Amino acid sequence: MVGAATQDVPESGNWPVDPQDDVPVSKDRIWIDGCFDFSHHGHAGAMLQARRLGKELIVGVHSDQDILDNKGPTVMTLAERVSAVDACRWSTRSIPHAPYVTSLPWISHYGCLYVVHGDDITSDSSGEDCYRFVKAAQRFLVVKRTPGISTTDLVGRMLLCTRNHFIRSLTRTLSGDEGAGNAEERSNAGKEMSQRIRDYASDDTGLRPGAFVLSWAESRSASEDSVGPQEAGSHKTMVDGPMPKQGQRIIYVDGGFDLFSSGHIEFLRQVAKAEEALARKSGWYDDINIQKRCAESKDDYGPAYIVAGIHDDEVINHWKGVNYPIMNIFERGLCYINSVIFSAPFTPSKAYLLNLPFGKPHAVYHGPTTFMPLTYDPYAGAKELGIYQQIGDHAFQNVNAGEIVQRILRSRQMYEERQKKKGEKTAGEEAVRRREVMEEEAAALEKERAANRS
Repeated sequence: MVGAATQDVPESGNWPVDPQDDVPVSKDRIWIDGCFDFSHHGHAGAMLQARRLGKELIVGVHSDQDILDNKGPTVMTLAERVSAVDACRWSTRSIPHAPYVTSLPWISHYGCLYVVHGDDITSDSSGEDCYRFVKAAQRFLVVKRTPGISTTDLVGRMLLCTRNHFIRSLTRTLSGDEGAGNAEERSNAGKEMSQRIRDYASDDTGLRPGAFVLSWAESRSASEDSVGPQEAGSHKTMVDGPMPKQGQRIIYVDGGFDLFSSGHIEFLRQVAKAEEALARKSGWYDDINIQKRCAESKDDYGPAYIVAGIHDDEVINHWKGVNYPIMNIFERGLCYINSVIFSAPFTPSKAYLLNLPFGKPHAVYHGPTTFMPLTYDPYAGAKELGIYQQIGDHAFQNVNAGEIVQRILRSRQMYEERQKKKGEKTAGEEAVRRREVMEEEAAALEKERAANRS
């Protein structure tokens, strides 16, 4: 493997991302790099801490080949991983093809004085520290690694087909009433999780409130399906954040957002794009209207206030079976939009939509779904209200939790080797057979549901 000291430095015109000429180095511009395979709150925690150390965060993303040479195969492609980094509100700019061994010429070219990394050790294929050159130059800062989550953990859940990561009730877990350990341990874990939810709800500076976070509660049947009377339920504020501003359209989306992937990210981008197109037609971006908004609120803002409802673990498992979701509800609730509602119902009924804390939404968007088996239309209420909107096909529409798991299983031997290098337990034939049986059971249940539909 070529070391950073001898790596070729691109000439002007050949850097992967503009600018092509060197940028003056500033302590306010921070560099962080990594594989960023899957988008999980371990990555988010590192980027948030790094962003708080400066005013801009430049994120280097390693190529598929460099990762294969040094660590093992990636699950997500470079394009999918860059998409995830760009979706993070604390990322100012992503730099694809960043060298695996962090290079002083690269960070200096993009104007970064310091490199940030977690307090774990990252080595290249020769076993040497990937940050040895920036450490020697005293341009390295350490942040705390987010415990309990990593790409290795997630791959292990897929290979071993475990369910012990599920959370039955997020609110009771946060209060310390549920979870592993004794009362003191549960209380401490709940407090730590609550703090992380507040942290992840911060704005693009990482220092101010950025998202309004709530939880919804009602009966289990209302959470899982449309059986029984419609229920408005009740909302509880978890993190107080900005509410919709004057003129903004309230947009509701919902889902599992498991392994928050480029499929989810592109769907949300298409929602924002559709709303921007409507706003453009209505004159939202006319100079006079921009000046008016700035005069009233000091800063301009976008035309849409997007609210995402996140389903409970048991609700997702009710429909998908096996050991889905791979990420639990706490892990799936990254606040990269305006508002998150934890434990939102699988069916957003008329009663639910009409009683949202923000008022009736102007639109409910849904994207192309290829993985969730259904026996009925969960968006009948939105359609009856005349606010349902469908996002069409897009390049990442097939990238969902099921596809990601299949990628792992198709290359199981390579990922087993990667797990062994990390000192993690690998899946034996028993675990493989267990997944096969669970998938057969899920397929049989869907066949039964399909028969009931017809």
